Amino acid sequence: MVSHIKDINLWESGELKLSWVRSHMPLLDGIQKDFEKTQPFKGLKVALSVHLEAKTAHLCEVMAAGGAEMYITGSNPLSTQDDVAAALVHEGLNVFAIHGCNEKEYFEDIRKVLEVGPNIIIDDGGDLVTTLHNEFPQLLPNVIGGCEETTTGILRLRAMDAAGKLQFPMMLVNDADCKHLFDNRYGTGQSVWDGINRTTNLIVAGKNVVVAGYGWCGKGVAMRAKGLGAEVIVTEVDPIKAMEAVMDGFKVMPMREAAAQGDFFVTVTGCEDVIGPEDFLQMKDGAICCNAGHFDVEVAVAKLKAMAVSHKPARNNIEGYTLSNGKTIYIIAEGRLVNLAAGDGHPAEIMDMSFAIQALSARYLVENKNKLTQKLNNVPCAVDLEVANRKLAHWGVRIDTLTKEQHHYLFGE
Repeated sequence: MVSHIKDINLWESGELKLSWVRSHMPLLDGIQKDFEKTQPFKGLKVALSVHLEAKTAHLCEVMAAGGAEMYITGSNPLSTQDDVAAALVHEGLNVFAIHGCNEKEYFEDIRKVLEVGPNIIIDDGGDLVTTLHNEFPQLLPNVIGGCEETTTGILRLRAMDAAGKLQFPMMLVNDADCKHLFDNRYGTGQSVWDGINRTTNLIVAGKNVVVAGYGWCGKGVAMRAKGLGAEVIVTEVDPIKAMEAVMDGFKVMPMREAAAQGDFFVTVTGCEDVIGPEDFLQMKDGAICCNAGHFDVEVAVAKLKAMAVSHKPARNNIEGYTLSNGKTIYIIAEGRLVNLAAGDGHPAEIMDMSFAIQALSARYLVENKNKLTQKLNNVPCAVDLEVANRKLAHWGVRIDTLTKEQHHYLFGE
């Protein structure tokens, strides 16, 4: 066992967090019992780069129970929880992640989990896959395939595939119904506002909230803001999504116009410079900006810092930047993922479904080794349905089933 963590003595605190999420993740519990019997990953090395907190740690436990030799790192320097990392090392897993590491240290840990020659990749944002291709091409033949958790990561995979650079099959976990319909919408919606509320200690009711991006994550953020009593403005580049936002009851306008009206700004686009220098200059004194996209590029924090006449901490995890016009703009968590860098991430019950998709998709890759002809692969419908049926069974919810006659009527089979 090897590791690079802050302090192994933190493990007891991490184990408390793990114990809590285990009791609220029944799908993974059932999958773990199945994996213990079937050992689908026996003899295989799994490299995992996901936000390293308790729910992710439980996924690592489940994979290890299935025989996997786990090599674990974080997918964001501010989302790693050092006590959780210590708990995994205490269990005998290999962890390379420290909260607050700089960019050089972050990629050094990425390299450490890749140097072992993994057979399965579980990625969140694409750093693991791109680093493997760019820096360890000799290890690519070892890889059976991988799973990608995020919209941002899938965008990067599509670009690699279009350029003919992607060398092994990837499962598009984010596109699975039991992932994006629940994780992106309900998980992001709740956890973003958990992070904002606990960090600012300010009321949302009566404020103007600007949500940049109206994909499934943006829908969730906007819906929760409305539920908290805010007036919601949506900014979009996609006319169909913009139309959907209008019909959902939200104002829609360009960011340059919304900038002058917003009290809270949340970016959820996967794109860079969504809020830039000209937008900052239009904002109210005291406007608060944060990001819920994977990378810290959506709110142009570096450009804000360059144009500010001064800046200083305003509160734990909030930095205030004063501009030449005398107004101060506040940034939460350095513009990194607000729900993880300023909170505990998605609720355990939500990640139970998402990580069930991850675990079952990884099993699918092993079962179909050398059979997948495409580099980008949708999660099979059977996997989605297995997760949905497990969840309904846990809730004690029963549903109807088609009769043979109804099935024939609908599908002609």
